[in-house]
Amino acid sequence: MLLSDSHTLPLVSTAKVGKTSLIMSLVSEEFPDDVPLRAEEITIPADVTPERVPTHIVDYSEAEQSDEQLYQEISKANVICIVYSVNNKKVPLILVGNKSDLVEHSSMETILPIMNQYSDIETCVECSAKNLKNISELFYYAQKAVLHPTGPLYCPEEKEMKPSCIKSLTRIFKVSDLDNDGILNDKELNFFQRTCFNMPLAPQALEDVKNVVRKNMTDGVEDNGLTLKGFLFLHTLFIQRGRHETTWTVLRRFGYDDDLELHQEYLFPLLKIPADCTTELNHNAYLFLQSVFDKHDKDRDCALSPEEVKDLFKVFPYMPWGPDVNNTVCTNDQGWITYQGYLSQWTLTTYLDVQRCLDVRDYVYMLVKYLCIGVNYCGLSVTRVVLTRNKRIDLQKKQTQRSVFRCNILGARGSGKTSFLQAFLGRNLLKQRKIREDHKSFYSINTTYVYGQEKYLLLHEVMPDFDFLSEEDLACDVVCLVYDVNNPRSFEYCAKVYKQYFMDSKTPCTMIASKSDLHEARQHYSLTPLDFCRKNKLHPPQPWTCNTVDAPNKDLYTKLTTMAMYPHMAQADLKSSTFWLRASVGATVFAVLGFAMYRAILKQR
Repeated sequence: MLLSDSHTLPLVSTAKVGKTSLIMSLVSEEFPDDVPLRAEEITIPADVTPERVPTHIVDYSEAEQSDEQLYQEISKANVICIVYSVNNKKVPLILVGNKSDLVEHSSMETILPIMNQYSDIETCVECSAKNLKNISELFYYAQKAVLHPTGPLYCPEEKEMKPSCIKSLTRIFKVSDLDNDGILNDKELNFFQRTCFNMPLAPQALEDVKNVVRKNMTDGVEDNGLTLKGFLFLHTLFIQRGRHETTWTVLRRFGYDDDLELHQEYLFPLLKIPADCTTELNHNAYLFLQSVFDKHDKDRDCALSPEEVKDLFKVFPYMPWGPDVNNTVCTNDQGWITYQGYLSQWTLTTYLDVQRCLDVRDYVYMLVKYLCIGVNYCGLSVTRVVLTRNKRIDLQKKQTQRSVFRCNILGARGSGKTSFLQAFLGRNLLKQRKIREDHKSFYSINTTYVYGQEKYLLLHEVMPDFDFLSEEDLACDVVCLVYDVNNPRSFEYCAKVYKQYFMDSKTPCTMIASKSDLHEARQHYSLTPLDFCRKNKLHPPQPWTCNTVDAPNKDLYTKLTTMAMYPHMAQADLKSSTFWLRASVGATVFAVLGFAMYRAILKQR
C-alpha cells in the first residue's frame, strides 16, 4: 500500500471549544496560558510518525478566516477533525444520504447500525434533490430533532426511558391522579387529555389505549384504570415508535424545559403588586385546597399526618414545609397540621410572597403554581389569587373587603412575643416549653371572627433591633407593643419604638402587658405604661398571660383583628365593652359552627 508524501489535517469548530489549545499543547507539551485566535500551521516531521509520513496540522478561526478559506482547507485535507466541547449541550445529528437517484440500491442497511450505535444521531434519511425525494421529510426530521429530541427522554442502548424522564412523568401522573388512588380512571384520563391536547378522548379510544397496555403488561391496568407503570409504558411506546412529540407536549404543558427541569418562569412567575396592596386566595382556590386536603386525609381525622403531608408534596421537587410550619399554624394533640392549619399555611405563603419575605420566597411560587395546575384540572377559574384594593382607599371609604390582616409584634427580648404567637394557636405555657428552639417560627396565623365574618390574622414577631427596623418590620395593619410587667426595663423599648416609628403613623397600635399572672414591677420610665397610653391616646395596656391550665383566651386577638379592619373608628368606640362583646361572641359561635359543619361533611363522605 502506497502512502502519500504528506497528510493535511485541519481542525475546525465553532468558537471557544479549545481546538487552538489542543494544537499548542501538542507542540509545547503543556497547557498554554495565552491562546491566540488561530495557531500557525504546524508540520509534524516524518521521523516521529509511525508511517514515516509528515503531517500538516491546520487551525481554522471563524474570526479571521472566511467560509471560502475554510472550503479550500477542507478540499486539501486527508482527514478532518471536528472539535466540540463536551461540557456543551449535545446537538442532535441527522445522517442524510443524498444523490439517491444515482444508485439503484439503498444504503440504509449500512447506516442503521451506525445510527443505533450513536445516541446523538436522531434519524437517517436518503434523499435526492434531482428527483425531489424526501426533501420535505428531511427538513421535517431536522425540525423535529430540535423541538422533540430523543436524547433527554430515551436511552437506545438500554431500550428504556432515562431516569430524569421517568421522574418527570411520575410527577405528572401524581398531579393528574385527582383522587390519589394510584390509578388514572376515565375521568382523570380525560382531564389529562384536555389539559395537554385541548380535547378529550372518545370512549372507544380510551378502551383502545388500555387494551394496548393490557396486551403488553399485566399490571398496567387495574380497576379499568391506568396505573403508573401503564402510564410510563405508553410514553416508552410513543418514543420507540418515533412519536416523541406526544411525550414532549405533555412535559412542556407541565412546565419542563429541554433538560427536563422545571422552567424558572413556571416556578417563579412574575407578580407585580402595587404598593399598599396584598394578595389573597379566592373562593375557588380554597375549594381546590379543600379537595386536595380531602384527597390526602385518608383516615378522615381532619389532620394531615407526617406520611400524608409527604404524600401531598410528592409532586414537588423538594419538601417545602419544614418543622417550623407545625409551630406556625394550628395542629392537633399529636402535632399534626389540622384542616384549618392547612388552609392557614396556604393563606400565609400567598400573603408573604407579596411582601418578598426572603425566608419563604424560594418555595412560595411553587406552592402557588401547584394551585394553578390543580385549579385548571378542576375546571375552576385560573384567577385564583386576588389582588386587594389599595389600603388608602379602604381608609377613605372606611370599609375593607380584605380577609387577611397582618399584626407585627414588637418588644424587648424576653417580653413574651414568641409566647404571644403560640398562644394564638391555642398553646399554653406548658405546651410551648416542649417546642424545640430550632423549630420555632417568627409567624403564626389563625382565623378570628369579627361581626360574624371569618378573617385571618397573621402575627409576625419582629426582632428587637431598634436601630435597624426595616420597611417590612413597619408595614402592617396593626402593631402590638409587648412588654413584660415583671421586668422593670421592658416597657422602655416599647415607648421608644412607638415614639420613633408609630407616633405619627395611621397604623393602629396597642400595648400588651405580658405575663400578667406575675408581680407587676415599677417600670424604669418617666411615665407609667397607663399614663403613656393616655398621653398618646392609646388603649390602656391589655393584660395578657399564657400561663393557664387550658388554652389561652383569644379575645385579645379578636380585638387586634377588629382594629386592623376598622382603623378609622374612634377610640371610644373601640373601648366600648358592647363592641368587644359582640365581636367575641360572634367569633365563638361561628368557629364552633364552622368546624361542626366540616366534620359533618367528612362524615357524609
